[in-house]
Amino acid sequence: MGEAYFYHLTRQPLEVTAATLLGKALGAGWRVALRGRDAERLKALDAKLWHGARDSFLPHGLAGGDHDARQPILLTADMTAANDPQCVMAVDGAEVTPEEVGTLSRVMILFDGTDGEAVAHARTQWKSLTDAGAAARYWSEESGRWEEKASKNTG
Repeated sequence: MGEAYFYHLTRQPLEVTAATLLGKALGAGWRVALRGRDAERLKALDAKLWHGARDSFLPHGLAGGDHDARQPILLTADMTAANDPQCVMAVDGAEVTPEEVGTLSRVMILFDGTDGEAVAHARTQWKSLTDAGAAARYWSEESGRWEEKASKNTG
């Protein structure tokens, strides 16, 4: 049974934090669906991931390609991903269900702490998921390093 990790971004941009967390997810042996809501935003993230540091290359693809099922990281706007992920990274307010949290190894929800609407949406997601019994942890980078600030239903 997995957990939802909420990442409140205040210091690093989404692209930087996402790349770091995607690397850790691949290191754990997970396939990842990076779920967004906007095709153009996903294309921009795809470009950023392709132009990352050579020593930290993240193999990935945009959904809709010939080899979606083989992608270690699949960028998609769909609720289901062809690469059979063990981890979902939701960005830009993408939907996450309590069932996913319960069946996946990890769900990561990244949100911009400088955007009031994004913060409000993340709070709604936290309440919805935890009220349904999903385990969740809230992480903040406000101090300059990531610290767990809250947890619910975690044991």
